[in-house]
Amino acid sequence: MNEIELKIHDMSSTIHPADAYALVLEEVNGNRKLPIIIGHLEAQAIKVMMLGYKVPRPLTHDLFLTLSNHLDLILQKVLIYKVKDGVYYSYLYFMSGGEVIKIDSRTSDAVALALRYKAPIYTTSDIMASECMREMGNGSFTVPVNMITMPMLKEALQKAVDEENYEQASRLRDEIRRREQEDTEE
Repeated sequence: MNEIELKIHDMSSTIHPADAYALVLEEVNGNRKLPIIIGHLEAQAIKVMMLGYKVPRPLTHDLFLTLSNHLDLILQKVLIYKVKDGVYYSYLYFMSGGEVIKIDSRTSDAVALALRYKAPIYTTSDIMASECMREMGNGSFTVPVNMITMPMLKEALQKAVDEENYEQASRLRDEIRRREQEDTEE
């Protein structure tokens, strides 16, 4: 598996859902960007570190850092290893007593911890190729299909059928079928 190192490019609020944020990661030695929708609490934990704020009481991720430091757990890296229906899956790789410990994590929590540990963040070349935002040439970007949820796909399919846009409807139908097939294979 070819891993690509990422860094935080930007973070901004989203229109829908209103309490979510778009965290945009960018490859370290390139310009492709990976957008990830995260919750407001995780966005706060990330933004605090990005801006170098000192909070009067430790946030949950700070508490985890303190505890793991006392237990001699060192975060070696974060790996975003899978994306399904707009949800990104990550592993935290800790070192403890010469042993590597791999822990499943929400990607937003993994990024918040990586910032605190100053650990690198990686994704796979397959995820970067399929999920990266692509510039349209006019300053706008495309949105990766996996950022679109199944209900949104089904709504778009119905709209395409209603508008008799059958080419678009067939593409949406194929994406819905592909996702349903993936669900049955797991």
